[in-house]
Amino acid sequence: MTTRFVRALMTSAVIGLGATSAATAAECIAPANPGGGWDFTCRQIGKIMHDIGAVDSPIQVTNMAGGGGGLAFNHVVAERNDDAELIVAASSATSTRLAQNAYAGMTADQVRFVGAIGADPGVIVVAKDSPFQNLGDMIDAIKADPGSVAFAGGSAVGGFDHLKPLMLLQRAGFTDITKIKYIGVDGGADAITQTIGGFTQAMTGDMSEVVGFLNADEVRVLAVLTEERIPGFDDIPTAKEQGFDVVAVNWRGLYVPKGISDDDFNKWADRLQKVADSDEWKEAMAANGLAPFTMVGSDFQAYVDGLVAEINQLSKDIGVIQ
Repeated sequence: MTTRFVRALMTSAVIGLGATSAATAAECIAPANPGGGWDFTCRQIGKIMHDIGAVDSPIQVTNMAGGGGGLAFNHVVAERNDDAELIVAASSATSTRLAQNAYAGMTADQVRFVGAIGADPGVIVVAKDSPFQNLGDMIDAIKADPGSVAFAGGSAVGGFDHLKPLMLLQRAGFTDITKIKYIGVDGGADAITQTIGGFTQAMTGDMSEVVGFLNADEVRVLAVLTEERIPGFDDIPTAKEQGFDVVAVNWRGLYVPKGISDDDFNKWADRLQKVADSDEWKEAMAANGLAPFTMVGSDFQAYVDGLVAEINQLSKDIGVIQ
């Protein structure tokens, strides 16, 4: 009787676990190990969605590192194409790698990009004693002598830091971008040190990388590459207001499987918008050095499509891809 009781108890437990699994809420895949930006996106957005009642149950986070996000992307496309309860963390690195065919033939149109609700703003920075007082001064100097200005950045050649000044120059009508000098170093801190030390004339990177140097009065930020000025740094003009229509931020967002319905896509877009509007998310951004950057639904999909096309062409122009 004891054995029968134990078996019955075990069966009951298995059934109970199955029922719990069936009722488990959505899953967010972070395409990297714990602790990075994609992990932050899943955990913060998922937690806030539950805290504010946008979803009924806590969102499960799965870390799936590999291939710079390629393993997770392939998993979604090949095995989870119609899973309406799946979201995946993404960033500017995702769109850049897709544009450069870094995911072995995978393309951006194999998923749907739901939205971004925060970003690390791109910046163009010079040393405090630089002769360049604004972005126009620098662009004019490069047009006159392309080799006179070298940029340092924390990404490799062809990475997003490299592409930011190239986007600006193309908007300014400068087409021979292969003449632009770029030195890729190991992270933004090294890049800004190169510029402060006079080894390069400018640094291209993200706002979070230069705040300490800016507060120490060692550098000047010629432009932030955002739609609007950054709260708390209101004296720094955007590139757009200086006449160069470039928005280049390291956005934090999500994509979903392509095969889900429009209703499910819009449901995730609405949930993400609720997170963006919440006080909890504003606190999370302030604590983690992110600036407001809210774009959800079809508007964000169109933005990513345009970004991928532009980066793809730029990457061909500088010889990163064929």
